[in-house]
Amino acid sequence: MDCTKLICSKNSMIKDVMTCIDNSAKGTAFIVDDDKKIVGVATDGDIRRALLNGAGLKENIKTYMNRNFIYASDPVEAQRIFQQYEWKIKVIPLVDGQMHIKDYAECNDSQHMALAQPQLNGNEYKYLMDAFLSTWISSTGKYVTQFEETFSKYCGVRYGVATSNGTTALHLALTALGIGEGDEVIVPDITFAATINAVIYTGATPVIVDIEKDSWCIDPNEIEKAVTSKTKAVIPVHIYGQPCDMGRISDIAKKNNLYIVEDCAEAHGAEWDGRKVGSFGIISCFSFFGNKVITTGEGGMCVTNSDALNEKMRILRDHGMSRERKYYHEVVGFNYRMTNLQAAIGLAQLEHIDEILNWRYSLEEEYQKVFLEIQGVWMQKNNFKDRKKIAWLVSALVDEDKREGVLQKLKENNIDARPFFTPLSEMEIYREYAKDCVVSKRISKMGLNLPTTYEMNEDKIKKIAVIMNELLCSQENT
Repeated sequence: MDCTKLICSKNSMIKDVMTCIDNSAKGTAFIVDDDKKIVGVATDGDIRRALLNGAGLKENIKTYMNRNFIYASDPVEAQRIFQQYEWKIKVIPLVDGQMHIKDYAECNDSQHMALAQPQLNGNEYKYLMDAFLSTWISSTGKYVTQFEETFSKYCGVRYGVATSNGTTALHLALTALGIGEGDEVIVPDITFAATINAVIYTGATPVIVDIEKDSWCIDPNEIEKAVTSKTKAVIPVHIYGQPCDMGRISDIAKKNNLYIVEDCAEAHGAEWDGRKVGSFGIISCFSFFGNKVITTGEGGMCVTNSDALNEKMRILRDHGMSRERKYYHEVVGFNYRMTNLQAAIGLAQLEHIDEILNWRYSLEEEYQKVFLEIQGVWMQKNNFKDRKKIAWLVSALVDEDKREGVLQKLKENNIDARPFFTPLSEMEIYREYAKDCVVSKRISKMGLNLPTTYEMNEDKIKKIAVIMNELLCSQENT
């Protein structure tokens, strides 16, 4: 990119600098004086803090810019600075002897590879600033309604109820269904803790069952075995973007009069038998945390086709307040609302969800192509009948005795890879709720998630492959 696109005058307003940062997508603007010499740096974080401290959009940037900025004379010096600051600095101006900007350096192939990053290159800034300038920045505003309506339509469901995060979405769903003490809810052993915690919040008893060895999703056979007279619901988790076998699960639920509450936190846009996940549950729940396919920073949503449940969840979400009588509370409710600011970002994200899913799919394909040459790496499967997975995080398995070594070697090379979730059954606080979960314990010790961001490319993937191949081959030969 031309470095001039990162440059702003010291006389610029905060609003103008925000526009510069947004257009360059580098998170940084270089501030110069009338002689074109750099006199400061302003990051998106600097501006955010200024606004939170009361600065106005039309105020001059020179009051809030960082005058003690880091700079370098050439790319080699910049690399040393990146290492010194442990990759926390993303962009450094390169200057001549008179402090004129001649170029810039940023984290590239030799620097840190993040596991996940939001892709904010659509109308996010435009809608966010519109919401901000409207002064409707709390839980009331047009973007909340638009986001709920647009997202539920995307899922093929009639209603959407936006929430503060994915965990509160799950708790809200279970509470709206009347699930509580004396009830049992079946959950998979491999999932983020929010799934089981939401059950425990209601006073119900979670029942942890094993997963399928190939899909890593909850095993319908194990669901069937776990059903008792107390079972009221099952929460299938579409893990790492892989849809569960919703055909079998729906049949089991219908046979045993169970509620299905889908946990779709990691699978926006995934499908089973041509229908999007989120359209199978009596209520289905999504997360919009920063590492999800689309994000609102923090946020979640419940979607449903039920008029009654839609109405009930809205009342419970809004402190249990009557929809007709202000400040009259009909039930004990919660403050689980999403803000208009969050919803503005979410609506903009949703506008290019297909683009996001496509680059994720292409990235996973690139990983698969490169990793074909590595012995001892098994990618997440995508050839199940009726299932159309999405690439939330690129996921793979390696031999159990090699996984920690691979993670450590990648870390040493500034590559952020993560292990799979620890099985719920192996955590002391949940162990009492678990059935025998042999498959999940084995898979969890083999699994790792690899960098899945739009900054990844073939060269970066090859670098990961070389590191993994060297380690796996050396261990194979010992």
